[in-house]
This record gives sequence, C-alpha cells and structure tokens, in this order.
Amino acid sequence: MTALRAAGLHRTYRGRAGDVVALADVSLEVAAGELLVVRGPSGSGKTTLLRTLSGLDSPDSGSVWIGDASGGAVELTAMTPDQRLEVRRTRLGIIFQAFALIPALSASENVEVPLRIQRMDAAERDARVAAQLDAVGLTTHAHQRPDELSGGQQQRVGIARALVTRPAILLADEPTGQLDSRTGASIMQLVLDLVHEQGVAAVVTTHDPALIERADRVVELHGGRLLA
Repeated sequence: MTALRAAGLHRTYRGRAGDVVALADVSLEVAAGELLVVRGPSGSGKTTLLRTLSGLDSPDSGSVWIGDASGGAVELTAMTPDQRLEVRRTRLGIIFQAFALIPALSASENVEVPLRIQRMDAAERDARVAAQLDAVGLTTHAHQRPDELSGGQQQRVGIARALVTRPAILLADEPTGQLDSRTGASIMQLVLDLVHEQGVAAVVTTHDPALIERADRVVELHGGRLLA
C-alpha cells in the first residue's frame, strides 16, 4: 500500500550567481513498511526533497500525496499552510540535520512537545517520552537543556521527538550523521524496527553504508535528478 507519492517535482532557487535547480522532475513512491534511502553528493537536492515531501517547502510544480489512492489520499501540495502543519503533526515524523530543538526546554520537554500539541493524556504522554528517551539512550539526560548536551545527544533528542508520535511516515535527513558507530547502529535499528514492525514508510537521506546496506530500496540524486 502506497503511503507517500511524489510526481514531477521541480524546485529552482534563484541567487546572485544564477538559478540553481534543486529538484528536476522527481517522482517516487514509498510503500508502508518500506525504507527508501536517498543518497547523493552534497548539494544534490536531498534536503530540498525531504522539505518538499514534508510540506515545509513548496515545489515550483509537481505534487505530493500522503496516503494510498484507494484509502483517501490527500494532496499535500494543494493544502494551505495550516493544513500542511496539521498533517505534519499527525502523520509525519521529521528528523532534521540541524536538530531544531527549543533551547529553553529540557530533553524530555522537547520530546514531549508534539504530544502536548496533540493534547495527549498526561500519563500516556509521560510514558511515551520516557520510553523514547530510553530507546535513544538518554534517560539520564532527560532534564538537561540542549546547551548542556553534546551534538550527538542533541541529535538523539531530535530523533526521539520525531518517533514519539508513532508517525505513519518518517522523513530523516542524515539521522546517524553525527553519532558514534555504536549509537548510530542503535538508531538505525530503531528506524528499521519502526518500518518493518509497525509498517511505517521511511525516506532517509544518508551516507551511512550500514544503513544503505539494510535499506529496502536505494535511489540517488544528482543535480536534482533522481536515478534508480
């Protein structure tokens, strides 16, 4: 069953040095329970692709659909900003390269944010946050703020926050990029379990050969063009 579909995505950025094509006629489908890895050199359009698939960025042309056509898919690219935000809150988990943590909140409070937005019951919220912090190895750092954590620890907080809502679709930008090999392996296993045991559709950009090796499918982006 298709969970995410993109068709004919084009995105061009205009700068002083001229136009830069970030996406050129990119089309893809990801099924529930499938891990799709997107790899390619720096500047190939990987981050732009994830931002477009999540509705954080809008393509110049093309469309993104969430859900299976037979089960009431919705066109993300046709929605208002508020509607796209609601989709991200309820159906997507996003792992950013830049962490995007709230400086004034502790690790547990950062992970808790999307559950508060969903108005989840406090007991269930606390249980989920504790379980997710344990899964990324940060139980003893739950009360520390981002500036008291290392870069790798901050990344793990961001990963925990993305997974705590149990999303139907996971979009991850280099999720193991700043982690040591042991922690990276545990995060990789978390993603794989989420995909294969809970039927999540995942699109992950990575240079990690271990994650690439265990992907269900690998595609490459070069100059904004998708290659099988």
